[in-house]
Amino acid sequence: MPIGPARMPLLDHLGELRMRLVRIAVCLVIAMCIFYMATPTIAQFALQPVSPYMPHDDAGNVVMNVFGAFDAFQVRFIISLWAAIIACMPVIIWQLLAFFLPALKPKERKWFLPTFAVAVALFIFGTVFCYNIILPPAFQWLTDQANGFAQITPQADKWIDIIIKFEVGFGLAFELPLVVFYLTIFEVIPYAKLRASWRTVYIVLMVVSAFVTPDASPVTMFLMFGAMIGLYEISLAVARIVLGKRIKEQKAEMEQEEREEAEWQAEWAEKKRKRELEKEE
Repeated sequence: MPIGPARMPLLDHLGELRMRLVRIAVCLVIAMCIFYMATPTIAQFALQPVSPYMPHDDAGNVVMNVFGAFDAFQVRFIISLWAAIIACMPVIIWQLLAFFLPALKPKERKWFLPTFAVAVALFIFGTVFCYNIILPPAFQWLTDQANGFAQITPQADKWIDIIIKFEVGFGLAFELPLVVFYLTIFEVIPYAKLRASWRTVYIVLMVVSAFVTPDASPVTMFLMFGAMIGLYEISLAVARIVLGKRIKEQKAEMEQEEREEAEWQAEWAEKKRKRELEKEE
């Protein structure tokens, strides 16, 4: 893969970004045209985990409803668009990583292919995890809320939209290990500080889980929260293995800083006490 120069004028950087965005757009358009023809199959596959909570026709297929003349086209367009985004995610990740590649040092570029492979694998794992683990209990809880006072009539655009948002949201959320790993690799945040600030990190992950999940269900939020905690701890464990020596040095530096801070506080308290004694005299 050709690598552009690290130093370029702003317009050249913008030109390269436009080129990579055009490549992503072309891939998305081609994939959309293909998936548009297969929309019924994709819709049935996407609804499979939640099918027990939906009405079925005589053939056993899930039945959804559209209420306008143009709604069917809109639903097929949305399905093909989101299916294309998910299918083209490897291309999107590749182009985004390649855009930042020239800014890396030669010894850092060796991480490009592993990063790409792990990013794609994590996104796929996140969507599979959502499909098999998250969607069934989430929709069971949501549909149970109508018991006793209403009958659910599945509207095609809304159900497909929320399912796809679930899939994409979990796929992106599962990139967390990469973010944590590189925060420690590039020493943006030292490992020891991330490890010591686990309470704050957990609260942040809970807030992120509430924003990422597209519904207001506490079931999905806590399932996402649990998954992100697991990913966060795994990423820290991997970082500890890869950066064992550096982590020990960072820990020693933090302990030294804490000792110096304690000594400074003690010295300042002693000076303050002496001044108070002098004033009393």
